[in-house]
Amino acid sequence: MAKLLEVKGLRVSYGGINAVKGIDFCVKAGEMVSLIGANGAGKSTTLKALTGLIRPAAGAVRYNGEDIVAVPVHQRLKLGMALVPEGRGIFPRLTVEENLDMGAYSRSSDRTGATAIRADRDHVYALFPRLAERRRQTGGTLSGGEQQMLAIGRAMMGRPRLLLLDEPSMGLAPLMVQKIFETIRAIATGGVTILLVEQNARLALEMCRRGYVMESGEITLHDDAQALLANPQVRRAYLGEDL
Repeated sequence: MAKLLEVKGLRVSYGGINAVKGIDFCVKAGEMVSLIGANGAGKSTTLKALTGLIRPAAGAVRYNGEDIVAVPVHQRLKLGMALVPEGRGIFPRLTVEENLDMGAYSRSSDRTGATAIRADRDHVYALFPRLAERRRQTGGTLSGGEQQMLAIGRAMMGRPRLLLLDEPSMGLAPLMVQKIFETIRAIATGGVTILLVEQNARLALEMCRRGYVMESGEITLHDDAQALLANPQVRRAYLGEDL
């Protein structure tokens, strides 16, 4: 498989603090890859740098073979990168349907484009039937799990090739987490490449083919997900197992 995303020497600084310290990693087309680590390790900062929300201090971000470090956020969306941010970031005063339409704002509004957008909205409703039931409700009236569904659905409205997910299980009940991750797996099966940032290391590694472990702004381990699940260091630090 060809590399859809390749990161080389990525460094991000906040003032005098080096939050990301020259990391290298890649995601191949069609893969699900996880980036795990403790809170504050630099995972969310990495995703923000990939999507252009933060300008890196150094390094290259290659998407589909092109260095996109200087490409603005809205152009990255058009290239097929979509971020589901930590905390969901939905528009609480807009309805579910209006939130979804915001995910397609960069696409054509002509007749053909409008037809495609309606079809994509129907696809999101098929992925998340609960959103279809609540399409006229405002985002702020939804439960946390429903808001996470909405955030993922909004990202899917941009027809991403690469979906970046930042802590999708955060604050959700176990049953809702299961439903969300079943849908993420279905999205991946549909051909979308996924980079998953997740504090629930076991869940992330069970979902993905490969994983990277990030500690204090550096990638310290990289392996197949099953190998990481069996790694004593990972089991002690991230799976809560006392070996």
